[in-house]
Amino acid sequence: MPRSRPKKVTPDYLERAALFYLERYSSSAENLRRVLDRKLRRSIQEHGVPDAAEGAAWIAALLARLQHNNLLNDRAFAESRVRRLYAEGKALGRIRQTLAAKGVAKVDIEAALERLQDEAQTPISDLPAAATFARKRKLGPYRSDPAERAAMRQKDLGALARRGFSQAVAMKVLNAESVAGLEELLHDEDA
Repeated sequence: MPRSRPKKVTPDYLERAALFYLERYSSSAENLRRVLDRKLRRSIQEHGVPDAAEGAAWIAALLARLQHNNLLNDRAFAESRVRRLYAEGKALGRIRQTLAAKGVAKVDIEAALERLQDEAQTPISDLPAAATFARKRKLGPYRSDPAERAAMRQKDLGALARRGFSQAVAMKVLNAESVAGLEELLHDEDA
């Protein structure tokens, strides 16, 4: 199926596209700017209009209006994304990287992590997130067969490392004798 021809970008078209995007996805201002900028570049390539500077000004004005109307809020975006990523078992460093890649400012990322800490009953750290990831993927103590656990140790270590956990955190999870032992380790860290 041939790719459809890009539409000619106007301020109204950009606003409709932005609102449609925000209905489907939560976004940071920078991420939405990138999405709209791609539409603008395709329109310029296909139609030769608008001028790149004029289109960039339209996008900047639209983003300012969306932020003023609180339809686009980087702090709220960061807070919801931090909660979700931490619950999924992502390392704190990886959470920071993910949000930075979406164009969220460092102050908003740190404020979101502080809010997560304030809402949590226990201190947030990489160990509970690593344990959550291990449980979901059945790594380390969550493997039922001890022989399989020993054979898969390096793969489990690699999975935790790719998820962004330090070797020390990964080894704590993998060295736990049992699920109960890991939960006790988590409980000891909270105290």
